[in-house]
Amino acid sequence: MAMPDRMDERLRALDLVENQRKAEALFAEATRRALTAAGRSEYEASDRIGDLARELWGTRVRWPGRIVRSGPHTVPPHGEEPSADRVIGVGDTVTVHFGRLLGGHGTDYTRTVVLGDDPARIRLREDLPALFAAGRAAFHSDATFTGRQLHAELAALADKAGWSLGGRHAGHLAGEPPATNPMCAQADAYIWPDNDRPLRRTTAGGWKAHWLLEIHLVDEHAGFGGAHKALLDLV
Repeated sequence: MAMPDRMDERLRALDLVENQRKAEALFAEATRRALTAAGRSEYEASDRIGDLARELWGTRVRWPGRIVRSGPHTVPPHGEEPSADRVIGVGDTVTVHFGRLLGGHGTDYTRTVVLGDDPARIRLREDLPALFAAGRAAFHSDATFTGRQLHAELAALADKAGWSLGGRHAGHLAGEPPATNPMCAQADAYIWPDNDRPLRRTTAGGWKAHWLLEIHLVDEHAGFGGAHKALLDLV
């Protein structure tokens, strides 16, 4: 297989950024239309967002699992699917997770909505992008930063803010073409304690490694959480 050249790399990066731009627009429009309002079930809200994606771009969002989670369903990480549907409550936190969507090689995107005025949930919503920004700053501060180091930094920041860092990892490689996809449980494909390789590197397929950072914060005692996921090294 031919190694990617600079033009291949540039087009791939632009594809990732464009997919994220579409995800941002989809989330903004879904929020404007209140598609995650209290009283709807998670599956109903997910279907409405899928219909909206088809309305905007002629594509239907399809992947395993639901797009929308609410209340206690925001505590388990994505990949651990709740067994039952749930009706969104008046005071819930709601996560909207777009997964790999809208073509290209995949740009995951997650945001959190707070229904009601509970101070703890509002603080969670505000802390999510703040920790994301801190994680991005840490990544850019040291070219040798490893997945293990970044995960440890995020876990410490979450603890300092009064939250638990949810899930096994805090992000993964993005944009690897399917023929050279390294995601199949390889330790160096994730931002987690098992990855002691620098995040800035070239993958086995010869591509520059691009990363998705996922901040999943949980209040296990109160039974709610939230998540914020987007491209780490591309804007």
